[in-house]
Amino acid sequence: MIYRNFFVVASMVTFLFAACTNANNKKIADPKVRTVNDDKADSLMLVYNPEKGDKFIANFVDNLHKKFGFNGNMLVAKDGKIIYQKAIGWADYLHRDSLKIDSEFELASVTKTFTGVAIMQLIEQKKLSLDDNVKKFFPDFPYDGITVRLLLSHRSGMMNYVYFTDGIWKEKKKPMSNMDVMRLIAEYKPARYAAPDTRFHYNNSNFMVLGAIIEKITGKPYSDYMMTNVFKPAGMKHTHVYSTTVYPKIPVDVVGHDRTWRYSVVQNFLDGPVGDKGIYSTIHDLVLYDNALRKGRLLKQASLDSAYVGRNKAINGHFNYGYGWRIFDGENGRKVVYHTGWWHGFRHIYVRDLDKNIVVVFLGNLTNGSLVHLDDLFKYLKMPVIRKGAYSGNGSLPGSDED
Repeated sequence: MIYRNFFVVASMVTFLFAACTNANNKKIADPKVRTVNDDKADSLMLVYNPEKGDKFIANFVDNLHKKFGFNGNMLVAKDGKIIYQKAIGWADYLHRDSLKIDSEFELASVTKTFTGVAIMQLIEQKKLSLDDNVKKFFPDFPYDGITVRLLLSHRSGMMNYVYFTDGIWKEKKKPMSNMDVMRLIAEYKPARYAAPDTRFHYNNSNFMVLGAIIEKITGKPYSDYMMTNVFKPAGMKHTHVYSTTVYPKIPVDVVGHDRTWRYSVVQNFLDGPVGDKGIYSTIHDLVLYDNALRKGRLLKQASLDSAYVGRNKAINGHFNYGYGWRIFDGENGRKVVYHTGWWHGFRHIYVRDLDKNIVVVFLGNLTNGSLVHLDDLFKYLKMPVIRKGAYSGNGSLPGSDED
């Protein structure tokens, strides 16, 4: 009897030990839980030896700067390793401050990719559905038939709040919030561009509304949600949401310049709303963002696959827009996802070749046409020339409003 009891107790101890071990392993294996080893791996990923930098890319970037006026930070990474990076030019021309490799740029519409990720996270948590109507969260919203799905894919037909609010927001020195814009839309009921789900029409209102929905569902500011659920899990230690509703002066060293160095762009009331813009980051953190998406730290693969599907009629057979991402669909399943950005003196392109594991980042703070001259770089990297024939000189789809 004693032996039998001992055997039962021993079995229970073994079972509990195994259960605890499995639970601990499961916790460690959770992709959203970061460890010291994750930080070390990230640091190794960002190691760069200038003496081993790719010579072709170095010459290409120097020419882009000298001939076409590119001013900013850029990086190319392949298979998780940086093969070239450079900070080139001025952070603030007026004060003659040079850019640093870790300078934070206003990401402009590259922010939309992050907002899309946050929305898909809430969908995974069943706090939100793609088919939820905006009226579910904002009953005074004046348009019928606009769903989360249509906002993500720019098929809502909404007007662009950037233009709509300019004439009615009288206190130009006082920044608007997302909730302020939602109230103005409810009050003034501006005319739509098109009926819902009838055409692709890119504009900032779609992702500003998504930013407002994130705040309404979570009860947190967009900045807090993004820091806790996106930036920190991805290891992005130099990425923030900065709104003029919180920061009278945005606390970064990089100033946007409009076309010539004579004009630096000052933030105004339109720098209050976030979700369509408002995230500031570095070239290195955008590499970590790509890695976190690839490793499933932020979303399940099924959610990513859904976000990377074009939801509109493809332009030139290849160029499309999914849920927060511009998309190039090539032959044999080749897929490149990316986003451009253009806002208040900043101009960018962020490209992720999902098949070849290549990341290309150009963050610029002088809005000239330098970033339409990247064809030779894409060809060298054996990537699709993603802009050729698809976008106008300002980085926009023909007939669209923004970037």
